[in-house]
Amino acid sequence: MPASDASAEPSADADLNLAFDLAPVGLCVTRERGIQRCNDAFAEMFGYQPAELAGRSMACLYPSDSEFEHIGAQGFNVMLETGRYSDERIMKHRSGRLFWVHAAGRSLRRDQPFACAVWMFEDISARRAVTVDLTAREREIVRQLAAGQSTKQIARLLGISPRTIDGHRARIIRKVGASSASETLAKLVGLA
Repeated sequence: MPASDASAEPSADADLNLAFDLAPVGLCVTRERGIQRCNDAFAEMFGYQPAELAGRSMACLYPSDSEFEHIGAQGFNVMLETGRYSDERIMKHRSGRLFWVHAAGRSLRRDQPFACAVWMFEDISARRAVTVDLTAREREIVRQLAAGQSTKQIARLLGISPRTIDGHRARIIRKVGASSASETLAKLVGLA
């Protein structure tokens, strides 16, 4: 094959870049929780252009600084053990609108989980809409309940008493207009 024909063939690097850029889910590469690179699907999900997010902290995509810190601490511990982390959480669009995502990531090195990681984000708001205005603490409790955690487990994780969790759950039930905790969760995660 002549050299000019070989140069027309896409390289393996070009193929990898194409796969990253055109993936139907949001992808980003982070270093110390700062966005190094993201694809169009990721940026669009949050209301940005990819270049606007490059070099920014992931904190700009969370509803609050406390949620950024708490989810980071939880993910860090799991990634130290397994090298991977995934959950479903509420994130923030550039407009301020909150929405549910499924997030999954893998670190380059287990001993330094945030040094370099690749993340996938999928907008799941079509099946799980944010319909009630909750505080950051209430969102964290709902996230843990959706993950199947008990009141005692949530209290231990958040470093507060089970009675405090019960108080938050009661307020969440009232806000949602449900008659039970299970109905509340069903409404909040889009099952009712």
